[in-house]
Amino acid sequence: MFPKYFTIGAINAAIAVALGAFGAHGLEENLTEHYLKIFETGVRYHMYSALALMLIALFSKQIEAGKLVQNGGRLILTGMIIFSGSLYILSITGFSKLGMVTPIGGVAILAGWTCVIIAAMKNKSNIRIK
Repeated sequence: MFPKYFTIGAINAAIAVALGAFGAHGLEENLTEHYLKIFETGVRYHMYSALALMLIALFSKQIEAGKLVQNGGRLILTGMIIFSGSLYILSITGFSKLGMVTPIGGVAILAGWTCVIIAAMKNKSNIRIK
């Protein structure tokens, strides 16, 4: 899991930075403040999810719960694509029906984190309180 998800996370972090710059410099004059905020929300959660994938990849060997961690990563990646992608398209096109799709991505991200939390809790040797 490590090299694949770390690489996917790093690529998406770079894409989020590029889209953030594009939004700040290329869309600023073309979008209303409302749609620019929507675009920025997409970029923010894109970056959060990209960093999450990288962290999950780094800790996947320590949280030896296999499938749960992998499914968590898959759900976060899928949620990132749906959530941020729908916000990007919504902000650029103004196609408001995409607003109905966005929460599906958010739920997928939350489900992914839930899988990671359960995996961490199952491996009690990883939970150390100092």
